[in-house]
Amino acid sequence: RQQKWKSSVSTQAKMPPCDFVPEKYESYPYERMQKIREQNIAPSLRTYYKKPLLLHQGHMQWLFDHEGRRYLDLFAGIVTVSVGHCHPKVTMATQKQLARLWHTTNIYMYPPIHEYAEKLTSLFPDPLKVVYLTNSGSEANDLAMFMARLHTRNFDIISLRGGYHGGSPYTLGLTSLTPYKHGVANGFGCTATMLPDVFRGPWGGSHCRDSPVQTVRKCSCTEGACLAKDQYIEQFKDTLNTSVPKTVAGFIAEPIQGVNGAVQYPRNFLKEAYQLIRERGGLCIADEVQTGFGRTGSHFWGFQTHGVVPDIVTLAKGIGNGFPMAAVVTTKEIANSLAQNLHFNTFGGNPLACVVGAAVLDAIEEDGLQKNSEDVGTYMLLELAKLRDKFEIVGDVRGKGLMIGVEMVTDKDSRRPLPAEEISQIWEDCKDMGVLIGRGGLYSQTFRIKPPMCITKRDVDFAVEVFCTALQRHMERAA
Repeated sequence: RQQKWKSSVSTQAKMPPCDFVPEKYESYPYERMQKIREQNIAPSLRTYYKKPLLLHQGHMQWLFDHEGRRYLDLFAGIVTVSVGHCHPKVTMATQKQLARLWHTTNIYMYPPIHEYAEKLTSLFPDPLKVVYLTNSGSEANDLAMFMARLHTRNFDIISLRGGYHGGSPYTLGLTSLTPYKHGVANGFGCTATMLPDVFRGPWGGSHCRDSPVQTVRKCSCTEGACLAKDQYIEQFKDTLNTSVPKTVAGFIAEPIQGVNGAVQYPRNFLKEAYQLIRERGGLCIADEVQTGFGRTGSHFWGFQTHGVVPDIVTLAKGIGNGFPMAAVVTTKEIANSLAQNLHFNTFGGNPLACVVGAAVLDAIEEDGLQKNSEDVGTYMLLELAKLRDKFEIVGDVRGKGLMIGVEMVTDKDSRRPLPAEEISQIWEDCKDMGVLIGRGGLYSQTFRIKPPMCITKRDVDFAVEVFCTALQRHMERAA
């Protein structure tokens, strides 16, 4: 029988029921796992929490540890479990393919890659109809940069400060977050420009972003005008006029920044930025690694929420619900630039990955997960906004669908980040009460909430109550 879940922090919040019973844990004891971690696993692969969780099994939005405790997963393996842990449909399709054909490369034809390529590209507007399959988001962004440079015969690529586009030596030039930067030469031909962050940046107001929740900053904009957007576009032009040649290879941006804590830009910013880049011969790249596959709710792809059509789109994470796969989707013309010489990927688009990818697309459609992201995400944003109004340390609540950030501050006037150790205590308390959330932002000051897209409003009620309890405990400690 399943052990009864007990919280080590007293809370009134009642975890929603789940009829799934995990298998009994039968691997090494916790202490031995810890020893292996210390001796045999690279230390750069860090764990979360003071006492790291030893997870054993997953079912949809739930995770179970080695002692049978159940947790509501609001981080989805860093925004990767899109349709739910071990989703039966995806699991079944994978098992079937495992017995048929695991691997042969693109030098032969096999059904899954053709079926999947047709299915995936049918979800994109013209002319984005050609896909190159890879294994990870870093790899996809690496290839997108390469394609943009080959196609335009220009070199410089612009990204936004606070953007995360991977950790490979090539993509590190686009990633603009100090903790990910290593002291080696990188970023040749990469220029980061000002982030149009309407909460923390120099400009922002009360109607800027495409979210059910706006900032508490005031503004004097008239209907249809956004002074903050205009100012950030001026900064963008300034970068184009001073830091790069007259012609550029491209511009890359996430429709909503992920690692930086669900940062949203003012409406129409991307549209105008795309236009400025195209005037200089550059390509526009949308990094959909976190925002894609219906997560923003109103649209299937994050770029659609900005009313733009990029030249190149990169996909990963939710594409395979945890299976290592990624993709670059572009136009026939741009894809042809790469075909002048050999460019080969051994595992990209192998039969197993393509079957997983197709099953994920089916699950999103059949389970109505885009609609669920919109409904449950909007509900959660509005519930979290009540906590922002109640607690001085909750500075900003933002996002769209199930891509949510809660930025913590010492006080709303200064917007100074809440110290990391205080955030850690709140975060640990949530975990102890059975809710797992992520962290992000330049100072690790933003809670990242990006759950599997199958979560329910009942789960949200539980999570918000747990978060509220953790905030109250923090206030008591501070007092």
